[in-house]
This record gives sequence, C-alpha cells and structure tokens, in this order.
Amino acid sequence: MPKVTDIINQRKGEPFVSFELVPPLKGSDVNVLHKSIEALVDLDPAFINVTCHRDEVQYILNDNGTYNKMTLSKRPSTLAIVGAIMQRFDISIVPHVICGGASAAKIESELLDLHFMGINNVVALRGDAEPGYRRFIPEPDGFSHSSELVEMIDHLNNGVYLDPSIKNGISTDFCIGVAGYPEKHFEAANIEIDIMHLKQKVDAGAHYVVTQMFFDNVKFYQFRDLCRKAGINVPIIPGLKPLSSAKQIQSIPQAFHLDIPNELVAKIQQYNDKESQYEAGVEWCIAQCNDLLQNDVPALHFYTMGRADNVRRIVKAVM
Repeated sequence: MPKVTDIINQRKGEPFVSFELVPPLKGSDVNVLHKSIEALVDLDPAFINVTCHRDEVQYILNDNGTYNKMTLSKRPSTLAIVGAIMQRFDISIVPHVICGGASAAKIESELLDLHFMGINNVVALRGDAEPGYRRFIPEPDGFSHSSELVEMIDHLNNGVYLDPSIKNGISTDFCIGVAGYPEKHFEAANIEIDIMHLKQKVDAGAHYVVTQMFFDNVKFYQFRDLCRKAGINVPIIPGLKPLSSAKQIQSIPQAFHLDIPNELVAKIQQYNDKESQYEAGVEWCIAQCNDLLQNDVPALHFYTMGRADNVRRIVKAVM
C-alpha cells in the first residue's frame, strides 16, 4: 500500500480526496462496513481512515453489594476492520491508533500486527478521556500524550522495540499522521501552546497532519501559517464535514469544541425544513472546498460520520 506522503508527493498540484469512516457497532453484519465503503470507492479516494474507539468500563453491582469491573468493546477491533476491508477492497487503509485504554506494550503489539498485515500508514492519537471522566488518564505503563506514541512508532521504524531483549528486530515502515486543530485543542491554554504540542509530534517523527473539521477557511489558513512559522513543514491536510441539519449547529460545537460562522448559522436557520437545511450545508462545504483547492492544499479529507450522500455530491462538484 502506498504511504500517504508518497501519494501527496506523486500528486503534487493535483489534490485528491480521502475519507474517514467510523466502524459499525459490534454485532453488525460486515456488509454494513462494506456498504459504507462501496458508497465512496467510485470517488477514487487515495485512502480511507478507520477510527478507533477505546474500550468502555462498567461496574456491575453484585448481590452482596460489591462490584465487578467489566471492560466492554463496543466495536470490532481495528485488526478485524482492517482485515475485512482488505479482503474486499483494493484501497489504502489508514487505521487510527490511540493511547487511551492501552499500555505501551499492548499498543506496540497492535502496531506489529498491523505491520504483519501489510499496513504501513497509521494516524497516532491520544484519544478521548474515558466516558464519565472529565480529563484523560493514561493507563499504567501507557502514554499520556500522542507525541509519546509517535516516538514509539518512530522507534519501531528504526527497529527499536520496547523489550530491550529483542535484538536485530525487524524495522517497520509506518507513515505517521497526527491530528491538528485549527481552532486549538480544547485542553490547550491557547493556540500557540497547541501549535507547540503539534511541533513536538512532528519532531518525534510524524510525517503529516490532518486537521479537525472546521467551517471557516480563514481559521485554517491562520493555523497553517502559525505551523509554518513554528517550523512545522510537513503536509497539512484540511478535514471537512458538511452540516446536514439545524441541530448540528449546537451538537457539533459541543462535541468538537469549534465555532460555526454566523453566516453559516444564518443560512441554516433561515429554513424550517430539513431538506433545505441539508442543501445549505452542502453548498457551504462546496464553497469551502473550492476556496481550499485554490489555496494550495494537498488534499481534502472528509469526515463522513456514517453518511455518504452529501459527501458524494460535494466531491463530484469540486474534483
């Protein structure tokens, strides 16, 4: 599978599209996964990102008043999802690897399994806090920051394992993507500190950045300029998602800690029917894409969030 950075270098001056998929819930038929990809493959995506979700912990009350701790996986494993996609489609897959809920040794094993499967692209993320907790708490012998995860992957790329007894270990060949936040990560005190954290990830070995979704291109350009000023010279891919309803004007800022421009809010809220709100979101995203393509972005990355029809229309309109 070609690396993301190789694709960018080969298509310089010819921006491409990529998509991010959320795996179906555990217990779903594999056809649910296949159908979500089939809805996108004719758009010629250069790669598809597959998100990863940490296991959830529940405490079950026993009859004697004590509790049993249960760890629940709500979705199939990353390896299962990757295998199911590779079995059916000839497309580059970029699985997310997260720090949350895993020790460093467990993460290393997952990475080596992905390497065995022929995967050479990953996105390294810290991940969210455990449900019910306000802040991220690393696992014992785990990572607190995604820069530490990037560093470990870079070590694996150089044949350096966590286990010092392994001598002459095979070197992996991962292309490492990391997340960037045009409106800063909500935990960062300010944008400058957030850019500093991003620089740490790049210095640790990250090869490219893909951004959180945004709805104001000016914020993306400001973010990109700040990155370049800080010495972050790797490719920066903008992440996009079309609004599809008036409800999302509230739900998306709450979930992703970002702003929606007044102009877009007004466009959506002028309509009472869902179809017109949906169309307004598509039109805004098309305008965003056209402007980005005129301003030297290497690609357009779409967060599909389980829906493909609006993304299909946008890609067909701009590419």
